[in-house]
Amino acid sequence: MSVYAIWNNKGGVGKSYLTFQIACEYARTHPDQPILVIDLCPQANASSMLLGGIIAGEQLLVDMASQNRRRTIAGYIEERIRSPYVSPKAGGQFIVRVNDHNNWVPDNLFLAVGDEALEVQTSRVSNATNPGPSDAWRIVHGWISDLIADINTSWGVKSSTVFIDCNPSFSIYTELAMSAADRLIIPFSADGSSKRAVRAVLGLLYGITRVKGAEQSEFFLNSRTFRMSTPKIYSYVGNRLTQMNMGAASAFKTVVNEIGKEIWAVWQSNPNHFSIHPNGQLPPRSMADFRRMFQAEINDANTASVVSGALGIPISRLSAGKHSLAGRRIQVNQSQLDRQKPNLRRFVSTIE
Repeated sequence: MSVYAIWNNKGGVGKSYLTFQIACEYARTHPDQPILVIDLCPQANASSMLLGGIIAGEQLLVDMASQNRRRTIAGYIEERIRSPYVSPKAGGQFIVRVNDHNNWVPDNLFLAVGDEALEVQTSRVSNATNPGPSDAWRIVHGWISDLIADINTSWGVKSSTVFIDCNPSFSIYTELAMSAADRLIIPFSADGSSKRAVRAVLGLLYGITRVKGAEQSEFFLNSRTFRMSTPKIYSYVGNRLTQMNMGAASAFKTVVNEIGKEIWAVWQSNPNHFSIHPNGQLPPRSMADFRRMFQAEINDANTASVVSGALGIPISRLSAGKHSLAGRRIQVNQSQLDRQKPNLRRFVSTIE
């Protein structure tokens, strides 16, 4: 069981949608395990989808944020700001069972609810890293690991599978997520800016830059100073790709392959940054083997994707036909579902 961060240093790649879908599918296929989603993106889009979509989910977010003691991720962060260097071990109080609010979601899926108040707290979290004890940076960057440990203790388990939806910018919350995660899933869209964003991920996390002598991120330098691990690349996912003949359209496919070459080059010089899977599998010896292990594609289901997220119905449970959305009847075609469901199931089956 591992902690997966879903992140790319670029907005608009569908990371929250992907978090919603893979967490629901993984929970569905692992009904005997408690599965946790931590929403560390201030936009809270993954939470909105999980809690019921753009109407029911959004209203729940407002209701939860309006409570005197927020039962959200911002509530937990507030607790840690008050006690930055000694964990109050109260993390188990800041999660909800998603099925209590959205019956479409498996009942073994839990959520540390996203909260826009994270933006307001950002400077206070950063200030906790300095001044303070000599290892203040390390302690603060362990807050999300502490949260996960608290939740596991409340469940009576040693470990659990966790999915963290991250802020696209490399903010303090993204840093906390990277310090907590074992494995990294990098969603991307098939465009040139996604290629640049993937390069930024490699530089910010692993210090891999194309310009000799380029300034390194504080996160990379401090992680080395305090001997803190960073997540290993588990997969890079072309998300909601335009398709043709049941595969990504040729122009998009070209960009996907270019991004693949970028990451393949990192593998050739730094294989220690990657998580070989499944367990016991031999490391890839060719680019084709590498792609089979680390590259995935999730085709766009078009209207079905929009309806799935807007109503909080996982794509695996969404049916063809008319669906009511914001007072309108929207048609979902079976052909749309057939584009994405197999991709998603295949990808989730690789998650350990």
